[in-house]
Amino acid sequence: MTCVNNKQRSFLSLLFLAFLCTCTFGGLSNHVSAQNPTPAADQDRPIVFRKATIHVGDGTVLEEMDILLDEGKILTIEKDLAAPANADILDASGKHIYPGMIALNTQLGLTEIGAVRSTNDQRETGRINPNARALIAFNTDSQVIPTVRSRGVLLAQIAPVGGMVSGRSSMVQLDGWNFEDAVVGEDDGVHINWPRRNSWSWQTRTISENKEYPKQVAGLENFMKEAAAYCGAGRTGERLLKLEAMCEAIAGSKNVYLHMQGPREMMHAVQLVKKMGGKPVIVGGHESHLIADFLKRENVPVILMSTQSLPDSQDEGVDGPYAKPALLAEAGVEFAISHGGYWEQRNLPFVAGQAVGFGLDYEQAIKAITLTPAKITGIDKMYGSLEEGKSATLIVTLGDVLDMRTNYIELAFIDGRKIDLDNKQAELNRKFREKYRRGK
Repeated sequence: MTCVNNKQRSFLSLLFLAFLCTCTFGGLSNHVSAQNPTPAADQDRPIVFRKATIHVGDGTVLEEMDILLDEGKILTIEKDLAAPANADILDASGKHIYPGMIALNTQLGLTEIGAVRSTNDQRETGRINPNARALIAFNTDSQVIPTVRSRGVLLAQIAPVGGMVSGRSSMVQLDGWNFEDAVVGEDDGVHINWPRRNSWSWQTRTISENKEYPKQVAGLENFMKEAAAYCGAGRTGERLLKLEAMCEAIAGSKNVYLHMQGPREMMHAVQLVKKMGGKPVIVGGHESHLIADFLKRENVPVILMSTQSLPDSQDEGVDGPYAKPALLAEAGVEFAISHGGYWEQRNLPFVAGQAVGFGLDYEQAIKAITLTPAKITGIDKMYGSLEEGKSATLIVTLGDVLDMRTNYIELAFIDGRKIDLDNKQAELNRKFREKYRRGK
């Protein structure tokens, strides 16, 4: 036990009192005002929305329909439904109801301030880390989450980055006390950063061939073969966590997310993963439209990262990135739209809306940020569309959710719980509006 003399005890007491004073008169009040909204309480009574325009999420629209929510589920969708006696009745005439949007391949809750290393927990050291689990690093108290939620994004796939094998992602809902409370799809797949055949040099402004490509791919293939051998029946001896973490991916029960852009690399990677027994998903895929027939034939879905980008080559038109969702849809390739990063996810509906402006059907755009992400990640039995028996995870808007001019989220529900849509940015907006109202 450490001994403390009277002088030391007095000093520590004064230091503690100074800390309390700081908290009481300054720090505490500011700290409390900056806290995230408390997670919502469970639904305690039925809710009925009357005469809403319901965007199911599967490509269909139901006009002037009623929807009944109870015990966190969607019970009924029909015209003029008979409401339970204790239900809250809400007039939704002229309003739209959508499934909660799903952000894929995001570091939301893993990164708070990109420039401050101590707030970043999205990568492990080393190059091969399939045993790294993004879920256990997920911070439900992130102040970024409410800003994303206020735009209608209610679920997210939190994914690790870095190295050749980054680790495993998980699906979470964005209103939980902790990661155990938030998870809705645990360890849905392993993320692999496929080597590039060519690289761009910012210094010389030239493209050069990656001469290490064959060696890098061979190393990745050898690792997967080693994992397949380890995961075989009758395994004995010491557990090897890096190999064990690949077992579900090798067996095809969880996804293998392949981060890449080039068409040759995509075909090579898909063939290799399928040969090993895995279920590939392309992430990024800016040139996936060039091999759309191959992807459709192989039944490989694509998670298109932000189409708000520059063309991929000198030969591509300036509108090339914007039109890629429409090209994949026309070819019959299953695809989702994402936006990458973490705080950027608040713009997810507008990225989908931009795709509509460049040829994608409106309801297909809604599907690309709701039901298709749920299908890819394996949570579609409960999330991604508005159907009887599914989770009451949805948003109510006054206008078009894909249009930044009319995207006003009036209400949001996760598993039937009414979510507080307030956030730090909204608080700052109110603060400075009041300042200028006073003429300061």
